[in-house]
Amino acid sequence: MNKGLEIEGLTKSFGQRLAVDHLNFSIAEPGVFGLIGTNGAGKTTTIRMILGILTPDEGSARWDGRPIDRETLSFGYMPEERGIYMKTKVLEQLIYFGMLRGMPRGSAKASALRYLQRLGVEEYKDMPAEKLSKGNQQKIQLIATLIHEPKLIFLDEPFSGLDPVNADMLRGLIRELVDEGRMIVMSSHQMATVEEYCRDLALLHHGQCVLAGNLQAIKAGYGHTNLIVAAEGDVAEAAQACGLTLLEDRADEKEYKITGDAMAQDFLRRLVQSGVYPTRYEIKEPSLHEIFIEKVGAAQ
Repeated sequence: MNKGLEIEGLTKSFGQRLAVDHLNFSIAEPGVFGLIGTNGAGKTTTIRMILGILTPDEGSARWDGRPIDRETLSFGYMPEERGIYMKTKVLEQLIYFGMLRGMPRGSAKASALRYLQRLGVEEYKDMPAEKLSKGNQQKIQLIATLIHEPKLIFLDEPFSGLDPVNADMLRGLIRELVDEGRMIVMSSHQMATVEEYCRDLALLHHGQCVLAGNLQAIKAGYGHTNLIVAAEGDVAEAAQACGLTLLEDRADEKEYKITGDAMAQDFLRRLVQSGVYPTRYEIKEPSLHEIFIEKVGAAQ
């Protein structure tokens, strides 16, 4: 029976600094797993231990119950520090990367051309990478990560530096990979990105896991703590009377902190009684960003 990825007790120190402290998590089904935390939280060190780039001081990383290496698992890794050859033609180096991963030359070329077309950069295949924009260089790095069709994919800050058009293209590709049954570990400190993709996550702070599990269940555990309201009339007086705390005053709506549904209902009654009728009225759980701030702040 397949067990997927199992991380048990991973620990790594650099001199006196404990970078990762007895980390545990597992991924049993296809999807996107979020490995989140501030810069320096231990995310990249964790990935590098899983892949054998760094040797852990303690603990293990296993795939289907076996130690991870290129014999037991086909994996792809796109590091935050991009690593393509600037002076080498795009297609030429992608074929090289594919062959490094055991692909016949013909298969590597076919896969490279397919991804170049999928990501809209086929026209650059005979150009040196240095001639491409940073966004297109990042696409080439991604193709190098995916060319051999790995089962487990690590993406370290994949949306960093991408413009909105290229970010949307990457979003579509990630969804396709999940639909194909791949497992993706996405390392990021961009909470909105993680919230959009990740079903499960681990939040690291100073090398320790301070929160882990199913994102939907984590948010549900906080209950309804936020209220978004938009109205043509003034809502501030009613909000103050009900004890709501303003979180964000956006151009067309306000978001308040509430203690629960009863407070929100009292607020709505006051609005209607004053002749103000909301065009948007949404009670919701806290965002991952708010949970992140709370957990990281509590762990300082």
